[in-house]
Amino acid sequence: MKNENYDLIIIGGGATGSGIAVDAASRGLKTLLLEKNDFSEGTSSRSTKLVHGGVRYLEKAVKHLDINQFNLVKEGLKERSRLLKNAPHLCSRLTLVTPLYKWWEIPYMLAGLTLYDLVSGTKGLGRSSVVSKSKMIENFPVIKKEGLAGGVKYYDGTFNDSRLTISLLQTAKEYGATCKNYHEVMAFTYNDEKKVTGVEVLDKINNKIETIKAKSIVNAAGVFADRVNKLDEKYAKNMLDLSTGIHIILDKKYLPSKEGLMIPKTEDGRVLFILPWLGKCLVGTTDDPAKLKTHPEVTDKDIEYILRHLEIYFDIKVKKDEILSSWCGLRPLIAPDEDDDTSNIVREHEIRTNNSGLIAIIGGKWTTYRKMAEQLVDHVIKVQKEDKEECITKKLKLVGSKNLDEKFVSSKVDEKTNAYLLSQYGDRIEKVLTSVDKIEYFVEGKPYTNAELIYTIKEEFVKKPMDYLARRCNVALIDKKLAFDILEKVVNIMKIELAWDEEKALEEKDEAFELLESNI
Repeated sequence: MKNENYDLIIIGGGATGSGIAVDAASRGLKTLLLEKNDFSEGTSSRSTKLVHGGVRYLEKAVKHLDINQFNLVKEGLKERSRLLKNAPHLCSRLTLVTPLYKWWEIPYMLAGLTLYDLVSGTKGLGRSSVVSKSKMIENFPVIKKEGLAGGVKYYDGTFNDSRLTISLLQTAKEYGATCKNYHEVMAFTYNDEKKVTGVEVLDKINNKIETIKAKSIVNAAGVFADRVNKLDEKYAKNMLDLSTGIHIILDKKYLPSKEGLMIPKTEDGRVLFILPWLGKCLVGTTDDPAKLKTHPEVTDKDIEYILRHLEIYFDIKVKKDEILSSWCGLRPLIAPDEDDDTSNIVREHEIRTNNSGLIAIIGGKWTTYRKMAEQLVDHVIKVQKEDKEECITKKLKLVGSKNLDEKFVSSKVDEKTNAYLLSQYGDRIEKVLTSVDKIEYFVEGKPYTNAELIYTIKEEFVKKPMDYLARRCNVALIDKKLAFDILEKVVNIMKIELAWDEEKALEEKDEAFELLESNI
């Protein structure tokens, strides 16, 4: 890399950075993306797995006559439609139902969700409707029945966030981008005019530092954007306010249908979602002020908050030891002016440029990553005064979806594994299955195999056991015990594929064990 002259260096390998890499490379910019840990290791793999316009933003827009909130919803719904078309193996329509316990809430909620449908226009996924009490009980057997008046059904999108990040990076690679995880920016280099010209980067795998030059550098480090910014402006004011959100995973018995629940009222005014995800029941999220951490912790207080709300809406009491997995994510909200109320922060994004020329993009959400990337690359091209191609990402099919055959069936694996691999890898399924001569399952009855692991090492930037366990196959996110069970086999294969000695293999296994025990 040090001998290359890049048009653009992107710092941060989450949703925003990966989206920028696709847009920049597809327009002909020589692009390098650097991520200090694994791709999407932070916020971008710890979302509520929704592609949405934001029902609660629409409610605020109407109540406060706030045009900014309304525009945010409209933009989100447009981007939702594009994402569902561009990565159909990872993104799909989701039915959500709100249980209601007062009869007058039904027309009120239906009116709001009908407005959501109208704002969606031709990009809508279905018409909102009333669900009878009997149908609610049939579809959600554990729902609290006492006082239940019925429900209202609406539609949004669901997706696999960490897998989408990898699909974006593979797409960027196809257009010539270089994408490096475990490469941490330690400092910037400058010319005589004190303009930023490059980065000093620590390769954390090989423990060496390189200096790399570029015409433009973008800080897309998400929750770490302030830390990166202070490498350039030591005493800069913080650009972000951080909040934390946790999710827990429960057995599918708590949500046997393919429909999810949206709980509109919690103690602190947040929306709580109970969703089907990867064959399990996902519940989240909380919202509390947070401090910056690479692996934020799930606290007992957070767990109790979620279980307390489940007790309000479920007839069955969920016990703490039934939780299969849990994780915590930080949200990078743009810091408000000193007099503003933080509860009214609009989750828009901003592009800022330092005196040195370092560009930062902050805020935003997964659903609008593509729009954010388009605006950022437009800005870079304008700064560089270059004549480049127009943005093509509105209709760009991402890797895994270009030749997708949803009816594909392989004779090499069982039906369950075939369905799993198709939903995770799309049209790359055959490449996954041919990465080994003999397919071996890690655990009988589960879809995780040596073929998938070796494919992710060769094609998907896997360097450490948790890269695979948490962010490629997602097993650590949905079943920690199972992740513990297959850890030894994963390390043994990685030892061979990555030429680790005994000491290195033991070190990597211990690190993964520690992360699984505490945080993911």
